[in-house]
Amino acid sequence: MEPFDLGLFKIGVFDVIDIVLVGFIIFQIYNLIRGTIAVNIFIGLMLIYLLWIGVKALNMQLLSGILDKVIGVGVIALIIVFQQEIRRFLLLIGRNTISRKNSFWRRILLGNTIIADADQLNLYPIIEACRNMSISKTGALIVFARTYEEQVYQNNGEIINAKISKRLLESVFAKTSPLHDGAVVIADGMLKAASCILPLTDNTELPDQLGLRHRAAVGITEQSDAIAIIISEETGYISIANRGKVKTNVNTEELERSIRKFGNW
Repeated sequence: MEPFDLGLFKIGVFDVIDIVLVGFIIFQIYNLIRGTIAVNIFIGLMLIYLLWIGVKALNMQLLSGILDKVIGVGVIALIIVFQQEIRRFLLLIGRNTISRKNSFWRRILLGNTIIADADQLNLYPIIEACRNMSISKTGALIVFARTYEEQVYQNNGEIINAKISKRLLESVFAKTSPLHDGAVVIADGMLKAASCILPLTDNTELPDQLGLRHRAAVGITEQSDAIAIIISEETGYISIANRGKVKTNVNTEELERSIRKFGNW
């Protein structure tokens, strides 16, 4: 196909694809850092870069030499400063690649055993436990992890490895239980751990009325391939966190649909 002639520029099909891909990547990066302190860091880096260009144009040797050293390690600095955002971006790509239950890459990368285990998850006791805890205003945080990362969950919680039941979930989050502070992690069709401390989100756009449970739920869905269910101790409302976003005051039917959609159960 002949390139489009626009006077001084000739644009071909691959040029258009190139522009679209760059625009898509920039849009995804913006979504990842929007509302976080990474935005301020990014603006600061851009100001330093513009200052470097201005210093070069004015031929200011001393300041130019200093900024040359800073710009020279720019890629390494970006990786260090934006490591969480880079992790989230790679998780986004990986999630979209293997998210379909019967996809070729999911079977190659995760294996048939993991898929079979996940298919056996019975949501009924989980939904019933959430309904009861919502009525009694029992605070709870339940994480559904597509892959169980021991360094994220096991090292700061209590290992359970038990079959999921309504009474077990309600007992864990009972106010007199020593495990009620923290999150329960469900993976591979089992209740893997309890009383897990999750990383808090840096998102500054979350409503002020959302407490630590909601911020921890958003944080874990930003940093790993998981969704989280939150039950408010103050209002009894059920919320769902997914991909760094939180939806509040959902009913049990919507809760079940969201869990099934995430795990293809």
